[in-house]
Amino acid sequence: MTTITRFAPSPTGRLHVGNIRTALHNWMLARKAGGRFMLRIDDTDAERSREEYVDAIREDLAWLGLSPDGEERQSERLEKYDAAFEALKAAGRVYPAYETAQELELKRKIQLGRGLPPIYDRGSLKLTDDERSAKEADGVLPHWRFKLEHDEPIRWEDGVRGTQKFDPAQLSDPVIRRADGSWLYMLPSAVDDLDMGVTSVLRGEDHVSNTAVQIQMFTALIAAQYAAAKMPSFAHEALLVGKEGKLSKRLGSLGCDAFRERDIEPEAVIALLARLGTSQPVEPIAERARLVETFDLSTFGRAPAKFDETELDRLNAAIVHQMDFAEVQGRLPGGMDEAGWHAVRPNLTHVGEAADWWRLVTGPIDQPDFSDEDRAFLAQGVNALTWSETPWQDLTATLKQATGRKGKELFLPLRRALTGMDHGPDMKELLPLIGEERSRARLRDAATG
Repeated sequence: MTTITRFAPSPTGRLHVGNIRTALHNWMLARKAGGRFMLRIDDTDAERSREEYVDAIREDLAWLGLSPDGEERQSERLEKYDAAFEALKAAGRVYPAYETAQELELKRKIQLGRGLPPIYDRGSLKLTDDERSAKEADGVLPHWRFKLEHDEPIRWEDGVRGTQKFDPAQLSDPVIRRADGSWLYMLPSAVDDLDMGVTSVLRGEDHVSNTAVQIQMFTALIAAQYAAAKMPSFAHEALLVGKEGKLSKRLGSLGCDAFRERDIEPEAVIALLARLGTSQPVEPIAERARLVETFDLSTFGRAPAKFDETELDRLNAAIVHQMDFAEVQGRLPGGMDEAGWHAVRPNLTHVGEAADWWRLVTGPIDQPDFSDEDRAFLAQGVNALTWSETPWQDLTATLKQATGRKGKELFLPLRRALTGMDHGPDMKELLPLIGEERSRARLRDAATG
């Protein structure tokens, strides 16, 4: 059977780092099996969904290189949900409920006060036909609940959490449709998974109780309408937390737009999130094939996965240091060629910093003040400078022999005079880029003060 996974965001905001990790892991799961990765836009909430966020989701996935093999939109599948609803209704698995939000909250408080679990008491199931008719005559429109069967535990073998068991009597019959006819998450998601042939549902551990409910929903749908379909397997990964070990509001707003603003490479985001929360080491691996090859749900841990922006910066720098000129050419300052990229690359943490280092070549530079002794030394440098394929090596060798200077005493005044800085790219690579004319002029300026 072809492995089919799906990523199902709601277009009510930008993707954040937790969403991105879920999308990535579903993409990797499908790619490793040679299967299909589907994008499903869960836009049944017409009031909160925005087309601009649909576009942003597509843009972010494209930037990350997580191209889906197909896309569905729930807003275009409403008739499918109506048909499934009617099938479940005919099978006696959905029922109308009439409590208001205030009445449900009062029931919840009473149950908690008595030390009971705050689950729905199925009060609407006890209404007679006359009582239901009376409520509707008074203008009370029902919402609809899925009726859980209580005769046996709900079990499944979770791809991350292992054997899972829930007592359905300890779960509330979930509301699947509002009084205005709009849909909540549970039923449309199950219908879509069956229609799309989804074989593997990989999502956050906050959905574990939803899965328990949906397993009965899948079973009921297959019996009522989808006889040839099979229920997907399930895996629930630990949620992300901040480096301080607590859930962070920052993680809820940290997304691809923020990464792009910070000039973070998508490969760095992928390298970090691919293995975050697993027993495998997080490494600056830019090759997707290597990450996909080692992807394994059995390596995922149960402990919360800690996201650290400092670690992301470290990975980003390491990946930038691996990048070839052809990969970054369009993002470099005018005039910087392959030799220039090779010279400045070891000093970068972000590609955008190349422009700052390139100014050491093109100028102007701000030189520090030099002592009289160093100015005299640099004046000798003007005369000692000869141009060859190895101008830096030749210059320092000549001055070392002529002055007896060595080490920092030899190299630092020259670097300061030629670049205005105490540190930076390797001068063996940088000096040929600065060129003979600019190099001589800078040495002369430094010598004369």
